[in-house]
Amino acid sequence: MSRHRVVLFGASLAFYLAIVWAVLITSWLVRLDWQVMFFRPYQQWSEIHAFVDYYVVLGQRGPTAVMVAAWLGWRSWRQHTLRPLLALGVSLLLLNVTVGAAKYGMGRLGPHYATEIGSNEMWLGGDIFPSGHTANAVVTWGILAYLASTPRARRWLSALSAVTSLGVGLSTVYIGTHWLSDVLLGWVAGLLILLALPWFEPMIARAETRILALRDRLLAGHRRAAAAPGPVGQPVVLTPLTDRAEPAPEPLHAGRPAGRSPAYLAPGPHTTRAERSPVSPGGSRRPPHAERHPRGTTSSTRP
Repeated sequence: MSRHRVVLFGASLAFYLAIVWAVLITSWLVRLDWQVMFFRPYQQWSEIHAFVDYYVVLGQRGPTAVMVAAWLGWRSWRQHTLRPLLALGVSLLLLNVTVGAAKYGMGRLGPHYATEIGSNEMWLGGDIFPSGHTANAVVTWGILAYLASTPRARRWLSALSAVTSLGVGLSTVYIGTHWLSDVLLGWVAGLLILLALPWFEPMIARAETRILALRDRLLAGHRRAAAAPGPVGQPVVLTPLTDRAEPAPEPLHAGRPAGRSPAYLAPGPHTTRAERSPVSPGGSRRPPHAERHPRGTTSSTRP
């Protein structure tokens, strides 16, 4: 918070209190409000009524907050910082608290609901003093100048936001929804919020640090959960069917030594069934042949 900004804040606050006091004592400022109201600008310049109806939207909180938040969100993503969005949030919060409290605290009625000519219409349950449209235009468009990265951009955006917010305030006077003093007080109320924002920069920095730290913890926990091993057990290796070789057929008697005949076959060379003679306990049932000799003997004569 520079000394120049402190001086501007003090002067703006004094001007704010002076406007409130001038309205409370029903001074020349209230008489000027009534003169402008009786002039009825919307009848004097009726040809611009359609344009003013659209232009006044630049002071409505919903549309302007969405547009400015989209731009500052893009800047936050490009610059890898949350400061633009947090500064906008703090400024809108201050706007709702200060301007809202003043509106309902003083309870001034608007021109369309005035009850007595020449009165200040204070403490009657209204909600127009200061002008919310004007204060919102000053804050939402002025935050772009406050967050500008170069002095030249800050000067141009400051002038643009000042002209836009003053035009929004005069549009409400033209339509007849606000007194002229409402617009002056709304303009100063928005300026006070922009001038006070540097006092909230340490809080914005702490909030950004905590939010980023919370984001890092959540991302680290997500990565640990994704990299955690599965249940302990024998790993199963899946082999594609096209790469798996056919297993070799297992022999019927894998445990038998090679070269040994099966137990159910007689030793020696295997003979055909026709050459084998049935064996019975009583001997062979084949009749003896004259020319056949017992095994182990040789015939003396050969044919």
